[in-house]
Amino acid sequence: MKAEFMVNDVKYVVEVEPNERLSDVLRRKLGFVSVKEGCGVGDCGLCIVLLDGKPVNSCLMLAYQASGHRITTVEGMGDGTRLHPLQQAFIDVGAVQCGFCIPAALLVLKHLHDTKPDADREEVRHALRSVLCRCGSYIRFEEAFKQVSRR
Repeated sequence: MKAEFMVNDVKYVVEVEPNERLSDVLRRKLGFVSVKEGCGVGDCGLCIVLLDGKPVNSCLMLAYQASGHRITTVEGMGDGTRLHPLQQAFIDVGAVQCGFCIPAALLVLKHLHDTKPDADREEVRHALRSVLCRCGSYIRFEEAFKQVSRR
């Protein structure tokens, strides 16, 4: 079957199997390597992408279910020539240890910033609960969000 969706503002029409996960299609067929798999059951959040602007675990979604929707991966956050302010803030505050969870954390915080740019510390922490960071960089993620919110 065919799945048709926009990824980072580019239209894709992809042949998919009925049981093929969105995470696998994005990473393996389309080359969006920021889409990671940690647990494969939706617990770790490393596969998060934005579907129509909202965070979803792409390992729990079948690719055909995304047909007709807009998907954003971390590769689509900037404008092509500049990093998104959150990406730059992550660099500025040193919120990049091993880097494995960074794409998902950025996307979760982008959604929060787009919907509530003045979110307080507890709201930022609540949003980040969906992403497992084994290095424990959550405090730096919070600082990056706060830095962007002050602009």
